[in-house]
Amino acid sequence: MPDLDRLSAYDYPLPEDLIAHLPADRRDASRLMTLDRDSGAIGHRRFTELPDLLQPGDLLVLNDTRVLPAKLVGVRESTGGRWEGLFLGLDAEGRWDLIAKTRGSIQPGETIAIAAAGEPAPLRLELAARTQTGGWRMKPLAPGTHLELLARFGQMPLPPYIERADPSELDRERYQTTYSRVPGAVAAPTAGLHFTPEVFDRCDARGIGHTFVTLHVGIGTFRPVSVENLADHQMHSEWGAVPQDTVDAIRDTKERGGRVIAVGTTSVRTLESAAGEGELQAWSGETSIFIRPPYAFRVIDGLVTNFHLPKSTLLMLVSALAGREAMLRAYQVAIEERYRFFSYGDAMLITGAP
Repeated sequence: MPDLDRLSAYDYPLPEDLIAHLPADRRDASRLMTLDRDSGAIGHRRFTELPDLLQPGDLLVLNDTRVLPAKLVGVRESTGGRWEGLFLGLDAEGRWDLIAKTRGSIQPGETIAIAAAGEPAPLRLELAARTQTGGWRMKPLAPGTHLELLARFGQMPLPPYIERADPSELDRERYQTTYSRVPGAVAAPTAGLHFTPEVFDRCDARGIGHTFVTLHVGIGTFRPVSVENLADHQMHSEWGAVPQDTVDAIRDTKERGGRVIAVGTTSVRTLESAAGEGELQAWSGETSIFIRPPYAFRVIDGLVTNFHLPKSTLLMLVSALAGREAMLRAYQVAIEERYRFFSYGDAMLITGAP
């Protein structure tokens, strides 16, 4: 029996040609594997069938974060060399915190010029300082909020395993959920990418409700676990919030005997952070919760999720819900059936009794 506290217990071989580099033609045209965590039964459906697979009285909980066009590509004005950066947030003085890369060393006071189609002049960023963790603290030399400037000059920050030189206009639409509304993420809550207005309409018609939490997905979601002993792994911190109306909807669902189905691992982490050691309550703040086997879930009864990277904390989370052996067996079936993996890939529905 593998030691569930070891990183190697969550490894599996994945053929590279199963990594999805482009989204499906339609969001809800993705395939949907079903996994019953009580019986272990596996089924194969389409995402358009999700409403038929849920029960009247169930409640979907979705993450309404909106992905920022946080990737910036420019040139060093002193040398003309290429520069790439990823916006992470603001400091107390309104300066931009980024991670970035360029050839050679760069000194405070140097500037980066970022051009964009349709813009008469580039956005210029001046390096104020390097942070203790190796980040870049930069001052924008242009009027406007960071949201306005990123909308004009930024690109969508696609995951590193999507091997395309630069994001396209398609990514501005498809690497964003249809219900995103709170700007702040640098990665998409990808399980939500499959939802369309038509899927929501069919859920409504069947008496399946939905509500929202917010978790601004950070760059740490792509950072690999570097320690074999999982007790030594430090999770990245992300800002999240659970409003009171969501708490009320969840309590009402459970009182009526319905199931709470989280959409995405980010929704799970937000809900479980808000529950803490006791009852679910309205909450906002930073969370670095690390969910792995064994874990007693306090809020959710099921999960809509994508297929996750080997040795990732996301695979550990879904293994805590469905069991490691059942999950790795389902992944092996997905490989044999040639499901598409990761952010633009297919989906899985994990359910069980309330």
